[in-house]
Amino acid sequence: MDELVFLKLGGSLITDKRQPRTPRLETLARAAQEIRTAQAAQPELRLVIGHGAGSFAHVPAKKYGTRQGVRNQPEWLGFAEVWWEAAALNRLVMDSLHAAGLPVIALPPSAAITAREGRVQVWDLAPLKSALSAGLLPVVFGDVIFDLARGGTILSTEDLFAHLARTLLPRRILLAGIEAGVWADFPACTRLAPLITPQNYPQIAAALGSSNAADVTGGMASKVQGSLELVEQVPGLEVAIFSGETAGNLQAALLGKRVGTTIRAAA
Repeated sequence: MDELVFLKLGGSLITDKRQPRTPRLETLARAAQEIRTAQAAQPELRLVIGHGAGSFAHVPAKKYGTRQGVRNQPEWLGFAEVWWEAAALNRLVMDSLHAAGLPVIALPPSAAITAREGRVQVWDLAPLKSALSAGLLPVVFGDVIFDLARGGTILSTEDLFAHLARTLLPRRILLAGIEAGVWADFPACTRLAPLITPQNYPQIAAALGSSNAADVTGGMASKVQGSLELVEQVPGLEVAIFSGETAGNLQAALLGKRVGTTIRAAA
């Protein structure tokens, strides 16, 4: 397979997480155009796109505690509400990507994955692999999942990417949010950490912060910790955390330029 890259459009980038159900449509449209331009410049690039739930699904997910489990009828009704909100945002994302001329196809996790204790137990990847082989761009997203132990749960885009990475072995995972990268001096936010490895992580860990808005799948600390685990498990993998707010950053990252913070197994 040609170079494979996973790209996440973070919920903080594509929605206003301070206001329920508030998409940032201009940002979505710009991001879609940058993806299109990068693909035109590098036709061998193969992408799996994911996106966060932002101010759509995170709000009911927090209200009902869906990630922790679903045990009674009110919580199952909440499970369905979270699904509805996640699907509503996915439709907007797909509209933007399609309008940019990208050959995207959505693969909703809730219809394909069974979890156990919040981890993927079963996921038939044949449709996703077929989409990649056909030159299409599969799109996944944070979604509700039926769980053999918890009844129901939520898997974030990072959860999905982690499972996919162990099978598909991408070269890079790009996490585009609104922060310029991982701040080495949070909350002052004046100095970025350009590189994080297992060796220097202890010096950076104290400065990591969580999300300021409703977010049931963890903030920056969770992203960095999960990324460190993954780069140690997948040979040669690099993870980039960067701002998609700055015009051109997304395109540059897709074309291999280092932006924001890079996470890898060794310096």
